[in-house]
Amino acid sequence: MGNKDNLMEKVVSLTKRRGFIYPGSEIYGGLAGTWDYGPVGVELKRNIRNAWWKRFVHERSDMFGLDSAILMNAKTWEASGHVEGFVDPMVDCRDCKSRFREDHLKEGKYGELKEKDGKLVCPNCGKTDMTDPKTFNMMFNTWIGPVEETSNLVYLRPETAQGMFVNFKNVLDTMHPKLPFGIAQDGRVFRNEITPGDFIFRVREFDLMEFEYFIDPKNWKDLFEMWLKEIGAWLDFLGLDAEKLFYHDIPDGERAHYSLRTVDIEYQFPFGMKELCAIAYRTDYDLKKHQEHSKKDLTYFDEKTKSRFLPHVLEPTFGLDRAILATIVQAYREEQLANGDTRIFLKLPHILAPYKVAVFPLVSNKEDIVSKAIEVYKTVKSRFNATWDDIGNIGKRYRRQDEIGTPWCVTIDHQTLEDKTVTVRDRDSMEQERIPISELIGYFDEKLKR
Repeated sequence: MGNKDNLMEKVVSLTKRRGFIYPGSEIYGGLAGTWDYGPVGVELKRNIRNAWWKRFVHERSDMFGLDSAILMNAKTWEASGHVEGFVDPMVDCRDCKSRFREDHLKEGKYGELKEKDGKLVCPNCGKTDMTDPKTFNMMFNTWIGPVEETSNLVYLRPETAQGMFVNFKNVLDTMHPKLPFGIAQDGRVFRNEITPGDFIFRVREFDLMEFEYFIDPKNWKDLFEMWLKEIGAWLDFLGLDAEKLFYHDIPDGERAHYSLRTVDIEYQFPFGMKELCAIAYRTDYDLKKHQEHSKKDLTYFDEKTKSRFLPHVLEPTFGLDRAILATIVQAYREEQLANGDTRIFLKLPHILAPYKVAVFPLVSNKEDIVSKAIEVYKTVKSRFNATWDDIGNIGKRYRRQDEIGTPWCVTIDHQTLEDKTVTVRDRDSMEQERIPISELIGYFDEKLKR
């Protein structure tokens, strides 16, 4: 693997070069804190998103999916406390006009030099002429209708959780679930970060995958531990090294005011140990607030005890973009070959690879070989997400697919025309074997089960 000092630089370069991630609005000079997923990256993103949904929704009988609107009545965010409390302290450097979060400056997150003579030091210019801190609400706002009036003010959601809380009664009335049960959704959220950075780790527009798991508070501790194990199994599925994970139990005084227990699961990124996902015991805070503000009954009726109460909730939250970044960083490999060259490849879990198979004609100027290769490509693509590559020599094609993380490359050559076999080359071992065309689907199906 590359050195930690430049691993992040190599990952950023690879993701741009191979169509994973592009800078947002690049032809116009970009827009800070925004990134676009390219043809290869969007496949990895979709694979992770779909695997999460399959694991936490489709494979469970106690979870219900939801897709709530990004725009919600502004009273939602007043009730949840976001209008008043979703703020960060902001300071500006009067010399270079740079803007920073005051708490990040004090914690040294912009560099080692924090204070000089009792004053905060600007990480950009080194001066100490900083403004007094101002509160800064991170929610983006916009207006519904033609006139920018306060009555039409709405916010772009900073989380998906509130959509699940305001639909709690709808799910109860239509699905009739029994406790414990969860409501899950994934989707785009927006936060007006003061200082986005570290590639796609801290951005202004990103995707969250989370669920609210409603419970009877009597057994919250056991369920909390159960979900911690489930989160660990998910991170193992992503291929993340357990030694690079740290479970940070947030101490009293540092948790959100509504939480009785919060655990941040952090990953050792090249730029430091940072939060990857989390789980919080939010008690009945959210349902209670929405019941108070909406004047609607959000209680749950327990058939056994014939009583009504507000369920408590456990909330596992997963940042999709951070999961993508951790997965790519973990998968990045550099390998010295016998001829002195360095091979770069992504050792992605097979099930997550953007393309499962790449199909090559050995030469692109032989019509019979190309025709047979197209036939094989269509056969493989009918079952797996496959890609076609006929540009450059075979070695360059292998290197290109290695950097994309494609597990297997299939080459059609002159022998194929004679005995209907193809060469299958493995990404990780680089070993090759001849496989009959008729057995390819079964061969890859078996490999993907492992």
